[in-house]
Amino acid sequence: DEEFDELCFEFGLELDEITSEKDIISKEKGEEKAKGASDVVLYKIDVPANRYDLLCLEGLVRGLQVFKERINLPRFEKIIPAEGEGQRLIITEQTAQIRPHAVAAVLRNITFTKDRYDSFIDLQEKLHQNICRRRALVAIGTHDLDTVTGPFTFTAKAPSEIKFKPLNQSQEYTAPQIMDLYRTDSHLRHYLHLIETKPRYPVIYDSNGVVLSMPPIINGDHTKISLNTRNVFIECTGTDITKAKIVLDIMVTMFSEYCEKPFTVEAVEVVYPNGKTHIYPELAYRTEKVKPEYINKKVGISETPSSLAKLLTRMCLKSHVTGNGNQLEIEIPPTRADIIHACDIVEDAAIAYGYNNIQMVIPKTYTIANQLPLNKLAELLRLDLAAAGFTEALTFALCSQEDIADKLGMDISATNAVRIANPKTAEFQVARTTLLPGLLKTIAANRKMPLPLKLFEISDIVVKDPNTDVGARNYRHLCAIYYNKSPGFEIIHGLLDRVMQVLEVPPNEENGYTIKAAEGTAFFPGRCAEVFAKGQSIGKLGVLHPDVITKFELTMPCSVLEINIEPFV
Repeated sequence: DEEFDELCFEFGLELDEITSEKDIISKEKGEEKAKGASDVVLYKIDVPANRYDLLCLEGLVRGLQVFKERINLPRFEKIIPAEGEGQRLIITEQTAQIRPHAVAAVLRNITFTKDRYDSFIDLQEKLHQNICRRRALVAIGTHDLDTVTGPFTFTAKAPSEIKFKPLNQSQEYTAPQIMDLYRTDSHLRHYLHLIETKPRYPVIYDSNGVVLSMPPIINGDHTKISLNTRNVFIECTGTDITKAKIVLDIMVTMFSEYCEKPFTVEAVEVVYPNGKTHIYPELAYRTEKVKPEYINKKVGISETPSSLAKLLTRMCLKSHVTGNGNQLEIEIPPTRADIIHACDIVEDAAIAYGYNNIQMVIPKTYTIANQLPLNKLAELLRLDLAAAGFTEALTFALCSQEDIADKLGMDISATNAVRIANPKTAEFQVARTTLLPGLLKTIAANRKMPLPLKLFEISDIVVKDPNTDVGARNYRHLCAIYYNKSPGFEIIHGLLDRVMQVLEVPPNEENGYTIKAAEGTAFFPGRCAEVFAKGQSIGKLGVLHPDVITKFELTMPCSVLEINIEPFV
């Protein structure tokens, strides 16, 4: 286990944990539920999101074997059948509005076992979740070629016209019935929205009208793959042709090793609505040229060109030195769609060299770090507020809309709050525009503590600001709260004076601070003041309105101070 962990690290992966089905179930659901589960050891390996070629056992083992120099990287080959013998996939113009692209390939004379089959299905699922963006960009369909006869047609029809027996079902359904059938299915219901509202649904037929699949929802039962399947027809339909090509390449390169002629793929001709044809899979090899000194400089090593070529070859990027030894020619295989730029090649060279083997050096540029002035001021104020007998609280930067609006007697549109697009819980809908709700919730959670409760927080609040590049701006606020049987306005007022004293701001109008009577929706009428300093309003202090106190489930009076400390930096 330790050796494997070490190998994963060297290859740029992380062995997350060593576990078993039994362990996982007992952790999540308790010992009882785990009875009878498998004890087989499972490795959980973290794979970077761009390495689609490592998402299945076949690809991972192949990658590690090449890395350990036990095997050479296989050469993938596409076989173009004789005229009139190959399979064709015809795309009709009806698909243009919904899922315009399709690519296909055939794996001939493949031998499945239970493990290989499971891995085959599992890879499709992982690709669906990852590069296919939950089937929105690409959907993969795999079929037993011997159960159907080409050429195949990819078209789009009115839902009521589509009728077939979906995978693992016992009877035929029309497309709307299939939608209803899977509405409660824990796995498939997440994909229904992709085509549900469209006037036509995409569908693939063979020449006899047998339905292969209704992408991106479900395959037909007729073409279901079993362990005895010898010839597999793979089709990928989608809205993004580049990703569809990548997905097809990954599927065929991973599993062509089980074909009678390993690493060969039979090509399929795709006919477009305008009559043009294209042969898929592309399985394109391309070469990139990189200067060895560029790699050495970026990584901070000094390797010879030939040893860099060897390092890259170990990472499945077959390389050799050209020119007078001042250029590396690197062949990018179809499995490595993640190599887009020279810097991706540099990264692989660094992984093969070993991150731990790169010498640590002091940077050439001489810089002295310094604390951000705003953070320094906040740290100093924290000490003084604690010395004044207040306890620091740290609350969430996100809260519910009610916390910053309804509960404080304001309208949500007036708060200028930044909204979260798809909040996971009601508690985290918006970014806070004031620190007050967080402290009031903290007091509500600590009502059983002895009175008085004196809390403070110095943190950022967020408001929309169209003038910034991100559309929002942060302000560092200081908020303090006093909760007792009597409001204790004088305590909070005293705290303001103390804060101004340590900031060396005198209590006068010209160059100091003043407070003026004001109104605030959250405050008791006549018990609220606005704080002015440096010629601007920096916040408010006062006694909270009884309605606000009861909305936060509190029962005692409460006085607060909230100011912006940025003008004092």
